[in-house]
Amino acid sequence: MKRTTMALLGLTLITPSFMKAAEPSFEVYGFAQLDYIQDCNRVQPEWDSTLRPSKIPTTEGMYGSDGQAILSVRQSRIGFKADLPVNGESVFTKFEFDFFGVGADAGQTTIRLRHAYGQWGPILAGQTNSLFMDGDIFPNTIDYWGPTGMVFLRNPQIRLTKTTGDQSVAIALEQPSNDIDDGRLREIDPALSAVTGDEKYPDLTVQARLGGEKGHVQLAGIVRYLGYDTPGAVNNSPKGHKTGWGLDLTSVLKTRKSDALRVGVVYGAGIASYMNDGGMDLAPQGSTTTTSISAKAVPLIGVSAYYDITWNDRWSSSLGYSFNDVDNTDFQDPGAYSRGDYASANLIHYPTKNVFYGIEYLFGRRQDADGKAGQDQRVQLSANYKFSSKNAQN
Repeated sequence: MKRTTMALLGLTLITPSFMKAAEPSFEVYGFAQLDYIQDCNRVQPEWDSTLRPSKIPTTEGMYGSDGQAILSVRQSRIGFKADLPVNGESVFTKFEFDFFGVGADAGQTTIRLRHAYGQWGPILAGQTNSLFMDGDIFPNTIDYWGPTGMVFLRNPQIRLTKTTGDQSVAIALEQPSNDIDDGRLREIDPALSAVTGDEKYPDLTVQARLGGEKGHVQLAGIVRYLGYDTPGAVNNSPKGHKTGWGLDLTSVLKTRKSDALRVGVVYGAGIASYMNDGGMDLAPQGSTTTTSISAKAVPLIGVSAYYDITWNDRWSSSLGYSFNDVDNTDFQDPGAYSRGDYASANLIHYPTKNVFYGIEYLFGRRQDADGKAGQDQRVQLSANYKFSSKNAQN
């Protein structure tokens, strides 16, 4: 039985591993999925089809009375991948989409790009999992968003990888994206709330991975230029930059039979854009009494620990806990995100090939910089039906 972490979430990068392709291949794949969620509390309505602690209100009644029923097909997915031999080497390409709207499309069932990349030998170019993350530690949850305390970002990048057996080292230049919190700057001058990100240089990511029969250990790092300026102001001031950095240590340990322990710890400053949920990269610090204000790359720590259990060929479970803890500056708003907690446990049944039904309990909690907190509990039932052109009958 294939793990749904791979088949459902599609997080592990599929590459030809620099092997010579024997013959060309092309596959259309994906799944149709329905999620029925019975929410005991409330989250921001645009995000009610998944549990993100950052979308949990800390003010009672902010989004209305507790208790909501949600039915969603946004996790459904379609993808295309091809492996083409050229002069004895493989040219691999992958395009993949789901229907989970984000950004301006939050709350909508609309096409969303997940992967669009190509790889020839050690060179990869396009959008896929950031080199700073480890998709293999994503647990076998049926909730869409997943643990709050892990690095998770699919990012446009140029990557170079060197692989020797079960070991690999890689380096990449990735698309920068600075989340800036203007905090209480408006208390000094309302015009200062126009401060925006200034992304002069790409993010630099590196990764080293050691694998084996019992699993793998991975260490990834990142260095970021976190620029900021004020459009329309004289000399675009205030302006400047801070250095963001982070380290992400992850591991998957295979235990009895097909069970797996999936753990990760990430720490850094100015890396919130790469986290699965919550926080800001840059924020002001200082005092209104002295008007001495500066920018700070906001520190955070994230932890995720899950255990995936395969009971037999028909049943599996996943349970665990994750948190993201932010060290807020003294000049952020009292309602700024400070900490998110996420826990879940499920039972999944595989009645036949390419089909599963699952039930999952989820708990989430958000705490703000001023100590106010809110929580959400929900139960999710999901039905998933996979397809692949490789399984099609002639």
